[in-house]
Amino acid sequence: MTANTAHAIVTDSFIEELQAILGDRVTTAKAVREHHGNGEDYLPVQPPDAVCFARSTEEVAQIVTLCARDRIPVIPYGTGTSLEGHIQAVHGGISIDLSQMDAVLEVNGEDLDCRVQAGVTRKQLNTYLRDTGLFFPIDPGADASLGGMAATRASGTNAVRYGTMRENVLGLTVVLPDGRIVRTGGRARKSAAGYDLTRLYVGSEGTLGVITEVHLRLYGIPESITSAVCQYPSLEDAVNTVILTIQSGIPVARIELLDEVQMRACIAYSDLQGYDEKPTLFFEFHGTEASAAEQAEMVRAISDDFGGSAFQWTAKAEERTALWQARHDAFYAGLALVPGKKGIATDACVPISRLAECILETRKDIDASGFVAPIVGHVGDGNFHLIILVDPDDADEMRRAYELNDRLIQRTLAFGGTCTGEHGIGQGKMHFLTAEHGDAVSVMRVLKQSLDPDNIMNPGKIISV
Repeated sequence: MTANTAHAIVTDSFIEELQAILGDRVTTAKAVREHHGNGEDYLPVQPPDAVCFARSTEEVAQIVTLCARDRIPVIPYGTGTSLEGHIQAVHGGISIDLSQMDAVLEVNGEDLDCRVQAGVTRKQLNTYLRDTGLFFPIDPGADASLGGMAATRASGTNAVRYGTMRENVLGLTVVLPDGRIVRTGGRARKSAAGYDLTRLYVGSEGTLGVITEVHLRLYGIPESITSAVCQYPSLEDAVNTVILTIQSGIPVARIELLDEVQMRACIAYSDLQGYDEKPTLFFEFHGTEASAAEQAEMVRAISDDFGGSAFQWTAKAEERTALWQARHDAFYAGLALVPGKKGIATDACVPISRLAECILETRKDIDASGFVAPIVGHVGDGNFHLIILVDPDDADEMRRAYELNDRLIQRTLAFGGTCTGEHGIGQGKMHFLTAEHGDAVSVMRVLKQSLDPDNIMNPGKIISV
């Protein structure tokens, strides 16, 4: 077995020590290692030397303690839905699969919070909560693990109303690089006690420790949930509808943009009947029946000013589910546009006032490049995505795709935005971090080296050490 020379090699005797802890929940099978060596991204498979299936925080601590002793890399694994190379074993090592840590540990209905193990997925949690009148709103599309969502500071379609994981994680249980277990935050809704370690670990992408439990904020299920679809004569009209809606302070729950290319893909892939291949907005309104209706009427008036078609409404749960499933399947729908191609999924986020300019310039750049690249986004908070369809075996095509992505990020930073609104840095966007944060990256590096001096925690991600 191999590892980078900066780290120790995983030996047979080391595997035997792990097996003494976990039994047959340690495997070196090639198929399992390769499965844990990539997410849903365009980067090559980089398998770990072994995969451990943990069932408790204590087991994770035992694994990490052994890895720390021998300087073996540790790569946390949730559901494998990451998009920027977060779970590849760049330097070999041990992948800790947390999917069997899937217990909802407590629900405090009166206080609107809960505590779960890291392997619980967002859909699993909402199924568990279904009869309580509560729900957890953060919806990145994939049925991701809540530990992974915390580690990547995920957000998604509901972020415009409910915020991101940053606003909805109250505390964490984390196994540190030396194997110690710490708990951050607490059930109180505010605290001025010491450093905010919860925020340090939310978005750390496994580079500072392994998140094993997550304490989350919950919300009451709205009395009324209605969805609407509206189509526009141009991309500019659709985006300007979004901007004025947000600037008017209308508390919509979701606003999703699909350009004409993405709509063509979704109509074919998800069998969306009755829609045209035109720039389209999906809306969702939460509240009482009266407040949701009032929000909808205000958005309808704005939409009419920008030439929007008549809203197509639905309040039926099954119809809303089908509509949002089509939105969540946008990546796979995009891939189906050019069979055989792979997708480079990238994202950017800008201040809402610069959204129209950024998206329109990006669409022109895509058209000039000759790539098929749908635009889709959670535009209510200025976040949008490209799916650049490429042949990964064509070196020139890959070079041009990377250049298109580079121009997108340069444009976004020039408009006061960020290189990633929700995908995270991983391996794929490390080279943009300094351009965005400058000398602040050196502070991040000091934190990384202080907490993880042997660089065993998910090495090769976020920051080069």
